[in-house]
Amino acid sequence: MPAAFRLQGVSKSFAAARKKGAPVQALSDLSLALVAGRRLALIGPDAAGKSTVLRLLAGLVEPDAGAVEVFGEPVAALDRGRIGYLPQGGALYDDLPVERNLALYAELRGVDLEAESDRIETIYRRTGLSEFRKRLVGRLSGGMRQKLALACALVARPPLLLLDEPSVGVDPVSRGEILTLTRELAAPGSTIVWTTTVLDEARECDFVAVLHEGRLRFEGTPEELAQFGAGRVETRPLPAQGKRALLGMIERDPDVLEARIEREQVRVLHREPVPDSATATISDGFARLLDDGTVFGASKLAARFPERTQDETVVSALGLTKTYGEFTAVHDVGFTVRRGEIFGLLGPNGAGKSTTFGMLCGLVPATGGTATVAGKSLRTASSAARKALGFMPQRFSLYGDLSVAANLRFVAGAYGMGRAAREDAIAWIVDALGLEELMPRAAETMPFGQRQRLAFGAALLNTPPVLFLDEPSSGVDPVVRREFWYHINAIAARGTAVVVTTHFMEEAENCDRLLFISAGEVIAQGTPEMMKGDVGRIAGRPVTLEEAFIDLVQRQRQAGELAA
Repeated sequence: MPAAFRLQGVSKSFAAARKKGAPVQALSDLSLALVAGRRLALIGPDAAGKSTVLRLLAGLVEPDAGAVEVFGEPVAALDRGRIGYLPQGGALYDDLPVERNLALYAELRGVDLEAESDRIETIYRRTGLSEFRKRLVGRLSGGMRQKLALACALVARPPLLLLDEPSVGVDPVSRGEILTLTRELAAPGSTIVWTTTVLDEARECDFVAVLHEGRLRFEGTPEELAQFGAGRVETRPLPAQGKRALLGMIERDPDVLEARIEREQVRVLHREPVPDSATATISDGFARLLDDGTVFGASKLAARFPERTQDETVVSALGLTKTYGEFTAVHDVGFTVRRGEIFGLLGPNGAGKSTTFGMLCGLVPATGGTATVAGKSLRTASSAARKALGFMPQRFSLYGDLSVAANLRFVAGAYGMGRAAREDAIAWIVDALGLEELMPRAAETMPFGQRQRLAFGAALLNTPPVLFLDEPSSGVDPVVRREFWYHINAIAARGTAVVVTTHFMEEAENCDRLLFISAGEVIAQGTPEMMKGDVGRIAGRPVTLEEAFIDLVQRQRQAGELAA
């Protein structure tokens, strides 16, 4: 079969963000091709060059060297209507309603809305957007935004579909729906190129290409990538107590690449072969392929936090409720968090997690209920409560046009730090997170993962007794996710309370307790082991936390539909 695209010896660099800075080399001598009608997953660490490949194929940038062909023609000469392109975050108009966004993309692609009315209705029905046609896009949940962005890219049935992390920031239920939507709404025989940081998605593709520092490190099937980890996977029983301490001990072993909880076991990937190895996965192969020999030592981030050993409740929420007119975003949510505890607040997109975070951080006034942080009431002493916490919001909220250094100085000043304390704290964060080379760069010019690293560091500057992390690892690669959680676990071990939201259930396994919410209401609360056990008993087999999450959310939705 003919190639859908071909890159031959392609190199691409971009000008430095600051004057006199060195150009950024995005791709170096890259050659890659894909047979028409197949699906390719582009994976790799942040700043590997994945998005640049898609922009070259879409004709949005030109290579400095080499050739780019799509369907046998130079991309510059190709009819762009044959390409559907979904950039990171989706190029949507927040101040326009859903239906106008979809209509604009249809008109730009030459789609006759009247002649294609049945297909448009199918898109609305399959994406679940039918009830939200009149809603402004800026008011959609993250999952709904991604589904709309995907619909806009698919509306004209392009034979080549370029999707840049279409499922970033969405929950496991929505991720599955996005995969299904892509298969169902794409044209028969279409070619799909999909960049992702979720390796389970790459497993669904025909081929995988791994990029690192602008170079191709692997090209083949998902099964071939998994073989890099073959013979090196050990499983250990999950202890009833002290699982976080066990993970920390395992990860400090120089022979260990990564360790994660899976069902009722701890799964350990070794650098050297082990006897009786479990079957390797694509995640194991990816980790071993990109192994740079790094061994986790003591967390430099955690070392600065004071030891807080007193066992006490430091976060309390009782009957928290938030309404916007007739819409109830959160209803009667309650929980407590103690020192040194990692508490996971989980739920599908639009469930009310970020709204709950906003109320607990004093950014969103509660309609009802009470909340305290470090003994301070969010209703009567919100300023004092905010000084006792560190907050990393879901969306990057620092100043894009300021440098990394300026952003850190601003946040330190907002915490009331004097000059000496401010410079000392910034030096600590920069060293611990490896931000030295990024200090002069404007935040908006950095890859998403590097912006997340900056936001994470900013939340820690005042070594708070309570840390709120709203999807801290959303959009970052598996390598950085592992690093973030190593630091989070170490910080909690010194007595800091951590409240975290995440859409990655393997991360949620690190939590001591979980609270699941859906449609603004609590649907389950307990330890990860309790959640898996309850659903596993119904299923008659051990289940993963992701399987338990999907089951609980779907049951809640079905109950709501029956009640309606």
